[in-house]
Amino acid sequence: MAVTVKIPTQLRATTGGQADLSADGATVGEVLEAVFAEHGDLRDRITENGELRRFVNVYVGGEDIRFGDGLGTSVSDGAEVTILPAVAGGC
Repeated sequence: MAVTVKIPTQLRATTGGQADLSADGATVGEVLEAVFAEHGDLRDRITENGELRRFVNVYVGGEDIRFGDGLGTSVSDGAEVTILPAVAGGC
C-alpha cells in the first residue's frame, strides 16, 4: 500500500531535496525501512539501534506514533507519515 512520507527541510539533503516520498508498508516501521532502502543516510538521522531517536517525532494522520504502537503503528493505503525532528535553541 502506498503511503506518503513527509520529509522536513532539515532532512531533505538525505533525500536529494525531495519533500514527499512514496513508500509501501503496513506499519510505520515497514514504511521507514522502504524509505531507508532508497535513502540510506536518512536512517542514522532518525533512528538509533532500530528505534526512533529521542528527539524525532513521527506522526500518522497527525497522531504521534509514540502514543500508539510506535514503529508497529498500522498505516493504511494513502496515509501520510510525517517525520518531525524537534528543534531547540534560542536565547
